[in-house]
Amino acid sequence: MEGEAQPSVSFRLNRRGDRSNQTPRSKDVEGGFFSPGRLPQDYPMKIIWKRGFVRLVLVAGIVWMLIILSVLLFHVWSCQSSLAFFSAICKKALDTMGLVPKPQHRCPIPLANNPNSKVIPEGRTPDVILRSLSYITEDELVNNGSLSSPLFGGHQSWSQRDESFKAQTNMKVHCGFIRNGGAEIAPSDIKYVKKCRFVVASGIFDGYDVPHQPSNISDRSKKLFCFLMVVDEASLEFIKSNVTLEEDLDGGPWIGVWRLVLLKHPPYDEPRRNGKVPKILTHRLFPEAQYSIWIDGKMELIVDPLLILDRYLWREKHTFAIAQHKHHRSIYEEADANKRRKRYARPLIDLHMKIYRYEGMEPWSLKKSTPSDVPEGAIIIREHTPINNLFSCLWFNEVNLFTPRDQLSFGYIVYRLGELFKFFMFENCEYNSLFILHPHTREHSSKIEWVKNLTELEGKGGRLRESRGGLGLWTPYPADLNSVVLPPVVRTSKPG
Repeated sequence: MEGEAQPSVSFRLNRRGDRSNQTPRSKDVEGGFFSPGRLPQDYPMKIIWKRGFVRLVLVAGIVWMLIILSVLLFHVWSCQSSLAFFSAICKKALDTMGLVPKPQHRCPIPLANNPNSKVIPEGRTPDVILRSLSYITEDELVNNGSLSSPLFGGHQSWSQRDESFKAQTNMKVHCGFIRNGGAEIAPSDIKYVKKCRFVVASGIFDGYDVPHQPSNISDRSKKLFCFLMVVDEASLEFIKSNVTLEEDLDGGPWIGVWRLVLLKHPPYDEPRRNGKVPKILTHRLFPEAQYSIWIDGKMELIVDPLLILDRYLWREKHTFAIAQHKHHRSIYEEADANKRRKRYARPLIDLHMKIYRYEGMEPWSLKKSTPSDVPEGAIIIREHTPINNLFSCLWFNEVNLFTPRDQLSFGYIVYRLGELFKFFMFENCEYNSLFILHPHTREHSSKIEWVKNLTELEGKGGRLRESRGGLGLWTPYPADLNSVVLPPVVRTSKPG
């Protein structure tokens, strides 16, 4: 029995030993990469697949990083590009990603603390080139019998227009106020404005606004400045029916600090074009004024005018200041926006821009020395120096000849005068901090603003044409404009 038991125990121990020796080996063969045993038949395919997958992930990652780097480099290049199309792509992309902060509507103005402590500069700023500026007051075509009635802006020829851009020591130019052309003021008003050296001027035409009283005005500024509101007869009647007027000893009408100045016989059919007379030709209406601040009639001034002159003129020795437009920098962008908002006949705006393009006006780019070619014209701050007066005359002549949209002409006159005309264009957010904007009493609209093509102005449609303004759009231009192609416009904002 004992003999039989010993072989049995020995046999079991041997089997256990076999199992213990076999188990690690089988694990190496089945799952180990470096097993000395026999490899499975699909081992080469597994190792190739795993290595290929790793390589594929690495290559895909590198390609993805290169794509991202290329896109970033393109954005950097497009943001620096002077081409409107690529700069618009940059702005659009960065704005979508939330990387471009939206411009502030209002921002603090670095004003002096106390208007009573401001020292007013003595004398006038001298001009280096232009010493004397006089104005054409007779309509030559009326005097020689070619026409029967004079026009406020005169009948300026293309050659006269071209010569007016060539600055000389002594100049005589068209500047509105042609004799018997309209825009007359009463002798009592002439007498009053002669004493005005510092002027805050505004205007209301065709009853679209009522005067808004300025706020935060110091006693010193109330004594120093004349607040002059130019109105036509329709606006004066509208104001009388809505606001109580007071009269001074000479019969001059007043509303608060505003002295109303009646402009009799408005020179144009369009109220908007009439409004350009006191706005641009402030130096002609108020010839004794040395400084003027123009604000549109729908605005309420909320900053002391003496502090405005200090901030925008005296502090850095400027003589002309205006804000840059909130959205547009190129006149061609502004023209497109005017067409979209139906501010004037679309084909006539195009013709206006074709003339400027033919005469060399480039779209705004970073290469230009000015922040923008398009201003916010609702506030204009200036010293009435000869060169500034010349600029205002030339600016008005363009408004008289072409469309009444003065923002389209401003940059062109800057281009034609070149380095001769210096001005300060300040940020739009400061502009919005100078006033409170009130809505018009009613919306202005005229039939010519809805014209889409020139055929609508032919035949009976000729009644839509202005009879006393914009005549340069109907006078044959001394060159072929049919081949002129306007620069492409990328719409990056709402029209406005």
